[in-house]
Amino acid sequence: MKEFCLNLVFNTIGAFLAAFALECFLVPNQIIDGGVVGISIMASYKTHINLGAFLVVLNIPFLFLAFSEFGKKFIVLAFYSVGMLALFVNFASNNIPVITNDLLLSALFGGGILGVGVGLVLKNSACMDGTEILAMKLSKKYPYSVGEIIMFINVFIFLTAGVVYGWEQAMYSTLTYLIASRAIDTVIQGLSEEKSIRIITDKGHELGQAIIDNLNKTVTYIEAQGGYSKAKKTMVYCIVPRIELYKLREIVSSVDKDAFFSIEDVHEVYGKRYKK
Repeated sequence: MKEFCLNLVFNTIGAFLAAFALECFLVPNQIIDGGVVGISIMASYKTHINLGAFLVVLNIPFLFLAFSEFGKKFIVLAFYSVGMLALFVNFASNNIPVITNDLLLSALFGGGILGVGVGLVLKNSACMDGTEILAMKLSKKYPYSVGEIIMFINVFIFLTAGVVYGWEQAMYSTLTYLIASRAIDTVIQGLSEEKSIRIITDKGHELGQAIIDNLNKTVTYIEAQGGYSKAKKTMVYCIVPRIELYKLREIVSSVDKDAFFSIEDVHEVYGKRYKK
């Protein structure tokens, strides 16, 4: 119940941010996002019917489509998030003024704020756009990824925006979508500074102990074998903050100049020993 309540809180914040971005940056400047939100904006513009109503009505079929796939909790939170988005859109349109009429600023800030709002909702077990649900369903029947299907759908949406609003608005809409996508990834994956390190060496335990002594980081030893030489080797695995990479390089160089190591980004790290 505690987790569910936290989901509701963050979904409410996410819905408000998305509505703020739509009504204060994007909709007044005839800039859209992809998916159901973009279709709803254009439909509201052409029919003069409330945007919130389109957001709810167009999302309902996709949410029912997701019932068997994602379960009751997802559906409840998704309905709640879509409903809150519709309410906040109506509230923002009547009570919050347009921030700017500059198209580039609207695309940048509107896309960024929208992405943060959508990311908060996605990170808390819900969604506000049924396009992702449809893409997940189609990806199981056809040899295309979810991302490819979403991009294919959005190409037609942005082409339609070009016809409805003009091609300059369509290009700004594409920019908004790209910025929002990046913001969503940042919210979901985090701004982690950690790096995952894999070091293959003949002096595994000596190198591992040097890392423990100098960086106070735990390591894991993994037995490995060279594909070309067939020689037995030790892989030393550890995670260090980006700022300590230079110290790690110095340690590896001092212990084994012939060691091979790779560095990868890490989005999240869990574990009592690492946090200590």
